[in-house]
Amino acid sequence: MTVAGVVLVVGDVIDDIIVRPQRAIRHDTDTPASIERRPGGSAANTAAWLGSIGADVHFFGRLGAADVDRHSAELTRFGVSTHLVGDTEHPTGTIVILVEGEARTMLTDRGANVVFDLDSVPDDLIAIANYLHFTGHTIIDEPKRDAVVRLIARARAHGVTVSVDPATAGFITDFGVEQFLHLCDGVDILRPNEDEACVLAGVNDVAVATEKLTERFPLVITTCGGKGVLVAERGKPIVHVTVEPVHVVDPTGAGDSFNAGVLAALANGASPVDAAKNGARVAASGLLTVGGRPA
Repeated sequence: MTVAGVVLVVGDVIDDIIVRPQRAIRHDTDTPASIERRPGGSAANTAAWLGSIGADVHFFGRLGAADVDRHSAELTRFGVSTHLVGDTEHPTGTIVILVEGEARTMLTDRGANVVFDLDSVPDDLIAIANYLHFTGHTIIDEPKRDAVVRLIARARAHGVTVSVDPATAGFITDFGVEQFLHLCDGVDILRPNEDEACVLAGVNDVAVATEKLTERFPLVITTCGGKGVLVAERGKPIVHVTVEPVHVVDPTGAGDSFNAGVLAALANGASPVDAAKNGARVAASGLLTVGGRPA
């Protein structure tokens, strides 16, 4: 697949420790498990998937200085142009992911991602992009809040389409919904899952929530797991996109791979509905392997 245009992904790069218990977890004693260590981070995963499907993609992020070469090599092998800042005081972020069937529980230490300065994203890098994508993790970290607003403004000044994946309903609730939405002013594409859409809209019906969010965002594409995808463009009827059943090996990074498929299709001029279908196809391939990146 050849993808037109340039996508700039900004945000978290993480070391994932993926734990798949072989039986129900027993507290205060041992439980047999399969444990794998993989490079991750929602934003970095999306960049890797974009590169793997032929996009011209740049990734900008911050991590422990000792890990720069390792993570750069991991992203470069998928065709990603990397711009990594090494931090000598903070380690690379780490997430322990407990995978039980299609459910995930994540224990998160964001490490150097917390002090990542969005103002350090070079203006000339933004200027070459057609799309800028980042996640809610980038919004909620304390040092970044005002810089989020400036990053969106800088992108819009260059005519760049801005896409945001809220990334986590729990963190948004802790952070504050209204503040989160306020910091997202000017975003063109909101890419929540059903829990995030309902939290952000303040309603329990995902279709109603998705449509309501178009009052703030021109395009909202909500993933609902095996129930499909809801595509809502401001002023147009909401569209339900069905997805093919998949035997899930590991759901880690499913939303990240979906985002890559959506952005690649939009960059090629696809309609939002067709972009959602492409996102579902890319995500389906990711569900068949362990970890949040292409095999």
